[in-house]
Amino acid sequence: MAGRGYIWRRLTEEQREEVLAERRERGRPWHSPPHWDVEGRARFHITAACYEHSPIIGVTGERMSQFSDDLLGECGQDSETHIYAWCVLPNHYHVLLQTGDISGLLTRIGRLHGRTSYGWNLEEEAKGRKVFYRAVETRMKSEGHFWATLNYVHHNPVRHGYVERWQEWPWSSAAAYLERVGRGEAERIWRDYPVGDYGEEWDRPEM
Repeated sequence: MAGRGYIWRRLTEEQREEVLAERRERGRPWHSPPHWDVEGRARFHITAACYEHSPIIGVTGERMSQFSDDLLGECGQDSETHIYAWCVLPNHYHVLLQTGDISGLLTRIGRLHGRTSYGWNLEEEAKGRKVFYRAVETRMKSEGHFWATLNYVHHNPVRHGYVERWQEWPWSSAAAYLERVGRGEAERIWRDYPVGDYGEEWDRPEM
């Protein structure tokens, strides 16, 4: 597949800095985790991939940015929904959030998949192409599960070889998270809640 030819890897350092600066200006703050006993709400890790892990989201940086904004917009429609970590890659994405209406949220995400698939297929003259698998949610079982998942989401661009450091990836909450909690605290959380083999069975690298 063409995943290894994704545009980010072809950008110069100056071009990457421009993208990072633009994303910082449009960035959303990282929310501190609320208490666990919020009635009616639970924490979920939501993920979805492009069909056969084809890098359809990552055709251009502009598409990556627009999809990131649209995804966060759908997740943030409910004022009681809190987004803690997110990351969009060329062929899949992750969102860690708390919501009291996971069914409604998944419905909105499904509609987003439909709209974007239709538009992208028109752009690329690929009518009828399957773009997304459906989004899948995993409920957080404990505080440890939550923090390991947060580390996993922020580490994903490094795991897949796009960047060497979390904050170098523009389409992620990692930079805002590091600014909020501080490097020392982020390193402690990384040590205390290691990623280990998280995602090995389903979040495979691009071919």
